[in-house]
Amino acid sequence: MLWGGRRPTATVVAALVNPTSTVIQFETSNLQDAARSLGLELHFLQASKPDEIEAAFATLAGLRADALIVSVYTFFTSQRTQIVALAARRGVPAIYVWREFRRSRRADELRHRSCRYLSPTCVYTAKILQGAKPADLPVQQVVKLELVINLKTAKTLGLTIPPLILARADEVIE
Repeated sequence: MLWGGRRPTATVVAALVNPTSTVIQFETSNLQDAARSLGLELHFLQASKPDEIEAAFATLAGLRADALIVSVYTFFTSQRTQIVALAARRGVPAIYVWREFRRSRRADELRHRSCRYLSPTCVYTAKILQGAKPADLPVQQVVKLELVINLKTAKTLGLTIPPLILARADEVIE
């Protein structure tokens, strides 16, 4: 289990990625570097169409992964209901880039907010398509990361979240 005792014990982690993404090499390289530094075995599950998500989760079961990372793609956001349900059915704790995965919202509102507030790539793409010159766009980086813990999901998965982690969370969903 991820929180089987006083510290995380995950050793096998899977990452759901979109193989058609233009940043797939950059993303997988960063994830591999992070996994290596933490001593984790990392597997990539690829999906770029709704029917491929189900197949990716079938592979996940065979890997006996302790956790799942869902990458940052608008496609995954639009399929969040399916992804959350499959993760729950498989009993695997998941880390989502978009905080909207934790609550159900209308897909069109979520896509709008995702593009407007959360994804510099999406924002830059929109600006370039509207005529901006890429060289004139400023470099941006993440300035705030949030930790949102869903206790109902943790309980369903049989996880106990340590009080120190709960105290550090930006939001705890009861």
